[in-house]
Amino acid sequence: MIDKFPLQSHRLRHIPKGFGWADHRLLRDGHIRNCSSDALALYLVLICASDGQGLSFYGDGLVCSLLGWSRGRLEAARCNLIQQDLIAWEAPLYQILELVQREVKDDCES
Repeated sequence: MIDKFPLQSHRLRHIPKGFGWADHRLLRDGHIRNCSSDALALYLVLICASDGQGLSFYGDGLVCSLLGWSRGRLEAARCNLIQQDLIAWEAPLYQILELVQREVKDDCES
């Protein structure tokens, strides 16, 4: 086993008041395997913007501005996350969903 130690001990992370989190099962259970890099970028924005219930009211314009994307690029990334059952969306509300083992959806409807 490798001994771990901070590479920059003066820069240790601390949990701030407005803390967003990512579930480790995204990696462990392979949830990110079928996500595009754009979908993962959108997911990162949503987990940073969401509240304790996983809810975010970030509108399309703001998300596109934050990521430097066109509306079409956002729609494709959002569709990928919906297909992977990682988010639900009903404009302007996003919800980060609890991770479960489910089959991939065929469409982009939440």
